[in-house]
Amino acid sequence: MKVRTRFAPSPTGYLHIGGARTALFSWLYARKHGGEFVLRVEDTDLARSNAESVNAILEGMSWLGLEYDEGPFYQTERFDRYKEVVERLLDEGHAYRCYCTREEVDAMREEQMARKQKPRYDGRCRIRKEPREGVEPVIRFKNPVEGVTTVDDMVRGRVTFQNSELDDLIIARSDGTPTYNLTVVVDDWDMQITHVIRGDDHLNNTPRQINILKALGVEPPRYAHLPMILGPDGAKLSKRHGAVSVMQYRDDGFLPEALINYLVRLGWSHGDQEIFTLDELIELFDIDDVNHSASAINPEKLLWLNQHYIKTLSHDYIARQLSWHMGQRNVDPSGHPPLRDVVDVQRDRAKTLVEMADASLYFYQDFDEYDDKAARKNLKPEAAPVLQALHGALEALAEWEPEPIHLTVGGVAERLELKLGKVAQPLRVAATGGSVSPSIDQTLYLLGRERTLKRIKQAVEWIESQTVDNT
Repeated sequence: MKVRTRFAPSPTGYLHIGGARTALFSWLYARKHGGEFVLRVEDTDLARSNAESVNAILEGMSWLGLEYDEGPFYQTERFDRYKEVVERLLDEGHAYRCYCTREEVDAMREEQMARKQKPRYDGRCRIRKEPREGVEPVIRFKNPVEGVTTVDDMVRGRVTFQNSELDDLIIARSDGTPTYNLTVVVDDWDMQITHVIRGDDHLNNTPRQINILKALGVEPPRYAHLPMILGPDGAKLSKRHGAVSVMQYRDDGFLPEALINYLVRLGWSHGDQEIFTLDELIELFDIDDVNHSASAINPEKLLWLNQHYIKTLSHDYIARQLSWHMGQRNVDPSGHPPLRDVVDVQRDRAKTLVEMADASLYFYQDFDEYDDKAARKNLKPEAAPVLQALHGALEALAEWEPEPIHLTVGGVAERLELKLGKVAQPLRVAATGGSVSPSIDQTLYLLGRERTLKRIKQAVEWIESQTVDNT
């Protein structure tokens, strides 16, 4: 049997980390077993589904690298097929038309709750033969009233449901549109899905879906219900915890490799190993190893993983990822210096690509203002002659390379009988606008001779203007 898994989001919002983890686990299981991964868009909620959400889901999947083998399939394009199955269930006596109004169903449930009973449809239209004038019926599945339905869950083990507790769910609305529990059954059947991996909020739907499949004479797939993801405080995940679009993580400077590694560890482990390559995940991952209990997100862990990947992935790859962030800051990264060289000197200093991009703007953009604290400390009147000496020495430098630059700066400090910091730090502020940068020789080398000399001259003029203003 070829393994076939699916990811079936509803396009009523963005792809958030809970959905992304479900997609990842489904993708990994298919890849591990040489199977196929199907993408299906469950867009039958016409009032809430929208093209923007579909695009956001597809963009998130693409950014994470979760390529699908088939799809995307859209449920709204399969209404004729769902109608066909509903008619079959009616013809074979597994479904019936229910003429109860909304008000009657609500009253029924209120009475049941008043009697401290579980509110559920009581099946009163099961034996009805005649239509009801003025009422468009819904179609209900005739659920078995005796026995049990057992879900042999790959995460939670065997879970048993009493059929008497499962009411006759609606499978088609009064306007003829199918409901979730019908469409998902038909899709999994038609698409030959062998393993359904989804959140445990769907567990209560599973016995109903199994019973529909059995009524159709179809062998149900294997099910795996993943535990929920909690916020750091143990509460249900919300936007304040990071239950936002996956693409927000991209915007915040995270690498897809870091997010993949982070998501897979939310509920799954392999010994004490924390960092996995994608090949290792495909080899080692198994649904049987998923924890039964909920997992809490840990933002610091994600930052740690992201910093690891920034440091260890190839500088060309990081440069490609960083390029988008530079473009967001109106920087054309195709200019000088090469972005890969900037990555080389900045990668040990940044936890996110946003930090790296913001810390690298001075390589590409000139500035008119200095960091106030850095300027007050390092661009004092006594720094002007130091910078002028540096300007002359660097202007005369025959070879603009890190080592000659380093020797030149050290030579100026020695000649002026100053500690290196008294020379290098004013130079750093002059060149970058702030007090933090890679080593001064690497910084000046990447800036280039012309831009370095221009900024030194600009800093001297700034110091002189401050001196005039203060007199």
